Amino acid sequence: MPSRRKLVVASTISLAVIASFGVIHHTRGSVPVSEAAAATAPVAVDVDVATVISRGITDYQTYSGKIEAIHDVQIRSIVPGTIVAVHFRDGATVQKGALLFTIDPRPYQAEVDRAAAQLAAAQSRAAYASSDWARAQRLLTDNAIARRAYDEAQNANREAAAAVLAAKAALEAAQINLGYTTITAPVSGRASRAELTVGNVVAAGASAPVLTTLVSTSPIYASFDVDEQTYLRYLSHDAKATVPVWIGLADETGYSRQGVVDSVDNRLDTSAGTIRVRARFDNADGVLVPGLYARVRVGGGAPHQAVLVSDAAIQTDQDKKFVLLVDKDNRVQYREVKLGEQHRGLRVITAGLQPGERIVVNGMQRVRPGDPVKPNLVQMSSDAALATDAS
Repeated sequence: MPSRRKLVVASTISLAVIASFGVIHHTRGSVPVSEAAAATAPVAVDVDVATVISRGITDYQTYSGKIEAIHDVQIRSIVPGTIVAVHFRDGATVQKGALLFTIDPRPYQAEVDRAAAQLAAAQSRAAYASSDWARAQRLLTDNAIARRAYDEAQNANREAAAAVLAAKAALEAAQINLGYTTITAPVSGRASRAELTVGNVVAAGASAPVLTTLVSTSPIYASFDVDEQTYLRYLSHDAKATVPVWIGLADETGYSRQGVVDSVDNRLDTSAGTIRVRARFDNADGVLVPGLYARVRVGGGAPHQAVLVSDAAIQTDQDKKFVLLVDKDNRVQYREVKLGEQHRGLRVITAGLQPGERIVVNGMQRVRPGDPVKPNLVQMSSDAALATDAS
């Protein structure tokens, strides 16, 4: 018995020693659970966020177009002859009726003089024939002239009157040809260079060489092709309705000039699915020149509220577009969105976002969905431009 009691006491002491060693080892070699969890938690990353905004906008469509003159005239000589004077400078702006070229008028003046002389002779013959017929009438009353002689006098009078008309027509034609020796501007506009100068002999007619070209400058057209949807939405309604149009040139970032749709073609190009449209713009300063490339923006429809964000906040996931949303707990959330048109530097979001929500606009590459962030609230890019009527 005494020896068994000693064995039990020894075992108890051994267990106590082992337990004490375990406690000491755990206290010295381990970290408390709460501190370990804190050490492994992700660190919140600083990112710039902006609030999704809503504004009243009008829908626009943008197209490529060309500037065209309302009047584009090729100046040709109607009568042949020698150029004796050029009355304009190359590239000068001329008014309607301004003298451009002079063809040697002397041959045509001589023809006018000849036709005038022939008219005078015809009028003299007509006066004699008229007097002779009057005398024949009196003699016929007294039965002092044969009926045949009377008819001959009457016929001669009629022929003389017709000859007077022919001579007048010949004189008028000669005067018209004389007038064609002075070539004037048929419209106001800007002249090109003189293709033929003093001393050159020119032919006449449609196949004659072009002397110069003249294009009108104000107002001026911008022609462009619109798709079928835009035509049906904006241009197929009441012809009296005014559809606003803006254009921007190659060296401009916005749209500097406003005009209106002037005409729409009468048929749709089935091969391209487009229809030709022409807009009219004032061009008093003459900056718009036919042939210039122009960006054309067509507006229409009633203003409506739209959700707008910066393009920089939109990312691509295969065929999807998405943004990184920051929720109320300052954690990043993935949000798929559907895009609309651009509007003054911002992108219209047709689905996926609500006004007032916060999205990451800078630092997207440093965070993933579910990560905590430290949001730094900034203004939505181009929001300042939206507040003004920037073209």
